[in-house]
Amino acid sequence: MNIGIIGSGNMGAALGKLWAQAGHQVIFSYSRDANKLQDLAMAAGSNAKVGTPEEAVTQSDTVMLAVGFPSLEAILRMICSLEGKIIITCISALHPDFTGQTIGIVTDLKLSIAEAIQQVAPKAKVVEAFNMTFAEILASNTRQFGVEYPSIFYCGDDEEAKKTVAGLIVDCGYEAIDAGDLIVARSLETLATAWVQFAVSSQLFPNLGLKALRR
Repeated sequence: MNIGIIGSGNMGAALGKLWAQAGHQVIFSYSRDANKLQDLAMAAGSNAKVGTPEEAVTQSDTVMLAVGFPSLEAILRMICSLEGKIIITCISALHPDFTGQTIGIVTDLKLSIAEAIQQVAPKAKVVEAFNMTFAEILASNTRQFGVEYPSIFYCGDDEEAKKTVAGLIVDCGYEAIDAGDLIVARSLETLATAWVQFAVSSQLFPNLGLKALRR
């Protein structure tokens, strides 16, 4: 599969490396430091290369959006049509205060970021995923915790796109759990932010994984 990574931070870098090592063709894009992109591609191996955000979209079947929320609007203006593309997002606009003393996460948002992306690109296939793990776990030698593998929840409105994303989750060493339609991203983005806050305030960050147990 051809995968474009838009965002060269810890999440995009780690995911791109894992997917390249799993045999996918990866294009790293979007960084203020062009040398950083080259270093990422070299570290990921022969299945990775560097391109512009537009090239990452046009040359890929699946696009991973792994940028900070303040950069998202500019990125969406920068790239070409997302029509027909599978768009994976792990972006959240919620801000934990890391005190461990708050009840809930305050927000003025009416939609999840995933839903907002879907509105901007109505013919894309948007899937929320990878916001329930830490980049440090992705970048480690293994995702395994003892005999267990952590879970990644994902959601979206296109069933075939979700199957593709589930496979990419498994490629990274996680259990993939279908959480339903894209509207569930409202819960996943909030849960992910609360999860980060708990991990930091409990001093367990980043050596913590989430496992869903089912009967």
